[in-house]
Amino acid sequence: MFTTIKFMNKYFLFLFALLLVASCNKEAPGNEVFKGFEVPQGFPAPTYPTQTNPVTKAGFELGKKLFYDGRLSRDGTISCGSCHISFSAFTHHGHVVSHGIEDKLGTRNAPAIQNMAWMQNYFWDGGVHNLDLVPISPIQNPVEMDETVSNVVAKIGSDSNYKKLFKDAFGSDDITGIKMMQAMSQFMVMLVSANSKYDKVIAGTATFSADENEGKQIFEQKCSSCHSGVLFTDQNFRNNGLAQNSDKGRYVITLSATDEYKFKVPSLRNVGYTAPYMHDGRFFSLEEVIDHYRLGVQPSATLDTILQQNGNTGITITNDEKSKLILFLKTLSDEDFIKNPLFAEF
Repeated sequence: MFTTIKFMNKYFLFLFALLLVASCNKEAPGNEVFKGFEVPQGFPAPTYPTQTNPVTKAGFELGKKLFYDGRLSRDGTISCGSCHISFSAFTHHGHVVSHGIEDKLGTRNAPAIQNMAWMQNYFWDGGVHNLDLVPISPIQNPVEMDETVSNVVAKIGSDSNYKKLFKDAFGSDDITGIKMMQAMSQFMVMLVSANSKYDKVIAGTATFSADENEGKQIFEQKCSSCHSGVLFTDQNFRNNGLAQNSDKGRYVITLSATDEYKFKVPSLRNVGYTAPYMHDGRFFSLEEVIDHYRLGVQPSATLDTILQQNGNTGITITNDEKSKLILFLKTLSDEDFIKNPLFAEF
């Protein structure tokens, strides 16, 4: 009898252990499984050459580790994720400009990192055209990471864990700057935001409220010339009439007077999460942004023609239209994107 009871206890303990293992192996509710890069329905073909640098689980994981590794900076304190935080659509929410190494300040607001696979160029001035080259700028910028790519390669090259990750991703534990950049691109390419309420309405699985729908119509009439398409940006460079400072935007790249004070039109996806706004973070709310277009547009030689019609500058928007427009803009918030555990640091 006693032997039987002991056997039964062992049996139940064994069964409990099996159930525990099974529960641990099961995906926790809300966790995302890596599925590789997929083009969402309604999106165009990506501009990034995924055929030459296909996203793999190993490449993504290596890129993610690099993205959040402070060793990319000179003193180990600043990672890409320091200024591009997942819960704010990979912006530096609440910071006018980002704080880099030794708390130095740059001159521009950290742009969102989302839907990068469809971008034609990068940064506010469009100074980089290839996603693989994007990390070089912050790594070598003296007020951001103040490091060199060769030094970063040397630092991570002495890490046995990195050697394994590079071998898993690229078939060799040889660590190079090119492989490092390609891995980071694989991580950034995966940062796809396409599941906002707006997307669900388009897919027929949700509906706008009456005010949101009116806001959509106002948006289409008064904002979509620049913030067009499924990406909510035409990817052009425009002077939107901000009071000017020393930053001449696109001119820094082209040295053409016609590009003075022009900056890249940002995507409005997740705009509800990404304050402050504009290239220099001067506006802290969507209300301020819309008031700028209503009342604050400054005339200049390169002011966009859309903002100067019939001798007037700006866009006519009533207070009621402003409220409804903001309601619509908030339907572009993709909670699944900012909470996806695949993308978060921890």
